[in-house]
Amino acid sequence: MKEKGLEVLKLLESKGYKSYIVGGYVRDYLLGTESSDIDISTEATPKELLEIFDEITSNNDKYGSVSIIYKNNKYDITTFRKEIKYESNRTPVKIKYIKDVKKDLLRRDFTINTFCIDSSGEVLDILNIRKDLDNKIIKTVGNPRYRLKEDSLRILRAIRFATILNFNIDKKTKYYITKYAYLLKKLSYNRKKEELNKIFTSPNKEVGRSLIIELKLDKSLNLINLKDIVMCDDLIGIWAQLDTNNTYPLTKIETNHIKKIKELLSKDLDKYNIYKYGLYISTVVAQIKKIDITKINEIYGNLPIKSKEEIEINGNDILKLISKERIPQIKEILNDIEYQIIENKLINNKEELINYIKTKC
Repeated sequence: MKEKGLEVLKLLESKGYKSYIVGGYVRDYLLGTESSDIDISTEATPKELLEIFDEITSNNDKYGSVSIIYKNNKYDITTFRKEIKYESNRTPVKIKYIKDVKKDLLRRDFTINTFCIDSSGEVLDILNIRKDLDNKIIKTVGNPRYRLKEDSLRILRAIRFATILNFNIDKKTKYYITKYAYLLKKLSYNRKKEELNKIFTSPNKEVGRSLIIELKLDKSLNLINLKDIVMCDDLIGIWAQLDTNNTYPLTKIETNHIKKIKELLSKDLDKYNIYKYGLYISTVVAQIKKIDITKINEIYGNLPIKSKEEIEINGNDILKLISKERIPQIKEILNDIEYQIIENKLINNKEELINYIKTKC
């Protein structure tokens, strides 16, 4: 993808616009980590970009940002700009297009995200901050007193980068993260959840949790019991344990899974409950309860049936075998048969099940 990105730079430069690959892709490239997300910064304005590229997927000229498809790859391209005024500690409401890439880099969040790659493929350290990357330090571009206050999302991004990259946050940046933690209350729960999801799915998630607690962000994020939960390998398993008072947005699927996880956490992880709640919910709960998942997989794999639909008898069959007085009990009879099969007290054979019903009813 990098080679195609360099082609985009050359195309822009052939039209007279200086352009660079910037940000996280270059950082990860220097760290030897693969990335497929390439951002480009250029002198060209959104209007000029629209004249150069045919396939535009989004155009946010208010912030000088355009997304394009070039040879089946997506690139986000932003115009060199200076952000003059922010609103609500988050959104730049006034920007100015500029021609100087260095000034554009000075508006960015952290020093490790300011490296560039030019059209020849050379990495440029225009702000002379390679030492921060080498020393594994998260530091704001400029004074954190202003950079964090103008955009409070940078507080969570600092935690995210420190977590995913396993870097340290420099002392001054840490101080102002703590000082401005209250600004997170104003940040939308959608944006907070996006950052927290990346933290909670990182192999270094424990680093993220420790930082959130150390820097006193848990209260501002409404994650009051964060210190008490088990940081399992499943994201929904983590959210299921957090007492957030329903403040974070959840999809219907997430809500359903969380409900089932909470239910099963209060029950025994026996054979019948593993069958009833399914393998996914059962393995998540096993992680939280610190039960060997291989045992759960083994129990589930040996179940005689995996769902009620597999039972060799149905409600219509039962209707033919019971008296009218017992018709309201069909569901109860089916549930009993299901339980007996799971507990290996009945074989899932139609003739045997019929004999069982005749005997019981």
